[in-house]
Amino acid sequence: AVVAHVVASGAGFVEDLDESFKENRKDNIWLVDFYAPWCGHCKKLEPVWNEVGTEMRNMGSPVKVGKMDATSFSSIASEFGVRGYPTIKLLKGDLAYNYRGPRTKDDIIEFANRVAGPLIRPLPSQHLFEHVQKRHRVLFVYVGGESPLKEKYIEVASELIVYTYFFSASEDVLPEYVTLPELPAVMVFKDGTYFVYDEYEDGDLSSWINRERFQGYLHVDGFTLYELGDTGKLVAIAVIDDKNSSVEHTRLKTIIQEVARDYRDHFHRDFQFGHMDGNDYINSLLMDDLTIPTIVVLNTSNQQYFLPDRHIESTEDMVQFINNILDGTAEAQGGDGLLQRIKRIIYDAKSTIVSVFKSSPLLGCFLFGLPLGVISIMCYGICTADTEGEVFEHEGAKKESGDRELTDEGSEEEQEEEKNGKYTELSDGELKQKDIREKKKD
Repeated sequence: AVVAHVVASGAGFVEDLDESFKENRKDNIWLVDFYAPWCGHCKKLEPVWNEVGTEMRNMGSPVKVGKMDATSFSSIASEFGVRGYPTIKLLKGDLAYNYRGPRTKDDIIEFANRVAGPLIRPLPSQHLFEHVQKRHRVLFVYVGGESPLKEKYIEVASELIVYTYFFSASEDVLPEYVTLPELPAVMVFKDGTYFVYDEYEDGDLSSWINRERFQGYLHVDGFTLYELGDTGKLVAIAVIDDKNSSVEHTRLKTIIQEVARDYRDHFHRDFQFGHMDGNDYINSLLMDDLTIPTIVVLNTSNQQYFLPDRHIESTEDMVQFINNILDGTAEAQGGDGLLQRIKRIIYDAKSTIVSVFKSSPLLGCFLFGLPLGVISIMCYGICTADTEGEVFEHEGAKKESGDRELTDEGSEEEQEEEKNGKYTELSDGELKQKDIREKKKD
């Protein structure tokens, strides 16, 4: 009863939206869940969404939380670009921001507060700067006055606000250890230090911020790996068991961390570093069984991967392995070619069948046994029908042939009578001729 009351009270802070939402949505900032009643993921999100509604209301957020049945109001959902379920969007004026993070209460609320607030947040004092720096592992800051770089910074912020915060500050607010070659400047604070954007070395500002929005070393999971795909970087991962404290597991993790820290200037434009707990996800990705602990480098843009050809014993070995990848001497495996796609289809089908039988053998037998049984019966019926047809056709042809023989030649009795008839006929003729000859003689 208590649980039901909590769920009901949470649902009271989430508004059910209908067609009228299209007309008055610009009056407020909305966080909307577009769902389908039959969708399992949508049902799983529902209690989390109710918690989001309660939390946003309790904190006095200006963001209103709602949900819309995208199957009943398909025209509105289509207008907002809804392609799958559930889809979470924050609607702010004419802009619609997609949420692509983990579907947890804290992550969704963080997204809503970030996007709903100011695009560029000012940091007027050192105290506030230090406070913000403690809260955020990655912090982008614009330093300076009005300039084309600031205009570009605002433009990039409007696009990437869904991922990270953007701030602005004056030079005297920055920590004492920061030195800038020139102003204006864009900086990122992370990994205990800072890096300054250089247009000539780093290229486009949007691409640089997209690459730098992650820490140098990460605990990688499936979602993080998907997000890293947008950066265009190769991902070097130590695949280990976090619960295993053996020397080998710890050593490989430490090697990756040291390369990420000590060789940042060499590799940060091309590589992201981290570790992954367990090999289940990586096995499904590579369609292979990797023995852990191990190291693998993934190219998420084309599904290629690299495995070291010898055991990684030290940081130097790892650096050599990375250099081999960069100069093309390391052998790439996998890819997105035709054969790999066919292999992927077969692997996914096999994995699905195995998982169904493991979770529910009876269901597996029903799902796969029944269709196979029906197909077997149909094949048997078709083969049997063809055989009987051939027998009947053969017998029919034989009978027809026999009838033709009887029709053409007649029965044995008819043939005998015919012979006797001819014999009688010939005998009478001979007698007549004999009479005529005798009369002539007379």
